[in-house]
Amino acid sequence: MNLANRITLARIFLVPVVMFFMLVRYQFGSFNIGGITMTYNELIAALVFILAASTDGLDGYIARKRKIVTNLGKFLDPLADKLLISAALISLVEMQRLEAWIAIIIISREFAVTGLRLVAAAEGKVIAASAMGKVKTWVQIVATVALMIRNVPFEHVGIPFSTIAMWAMVIITLYSGYDYFAKNRNVIEYS
Repeated sequence: MNLANRITLARIFLVPVVMFFMLVRYQFGSFNIGGITMTYNELIAALVFILAASTDGLDGYIARKRKIVTNLGKFLDPLADKLLISAALISLVEMQRLEAWIAIIIISREFAVTGLRLVAAAEGKVIAASAMGKVKTWVQIVATVALMIRNVPFEHVGIPFSTIAMWAMVIITLYSGYDYFAKNRNVIEYS
């Protein structure tokens, strides 16, 4: 197994670590920052999430630079992204920091685009990640982290940054899903 695929696997293996620190009932202590009490669990979960999310571009860069792009990597990379974001969003719903309908919209979009890619693959076509899809991923990461860390350091801004980021996440996620389907409607029309 090459280095790029190992990095992708590491991202997958970090998913349960993030969930553990987000959902474990035992608190490892807390601290006060800007008038908000934050637990070490939340901080560790956010840091591990950021570490895992930061490997998203790294594995692809290494694979392309070293010319070690594999079918396994093409399969694992989007799977790792979807697992990481979905697990974090579902955990945030459990923690009552995110409305369930928002998580459902975002996860549904991921399933829909994956389904579109599967239909295209069955016809021998490849639907590459779009620029809007990459923007969507980073907006999802920023919004998720803002929700994980209770809007610190933006807690005293009029409208919480996490609220703005969450709405941006919903809008950009929906738009990027529309963009994939609009640009690849021929895949569905002839199926």
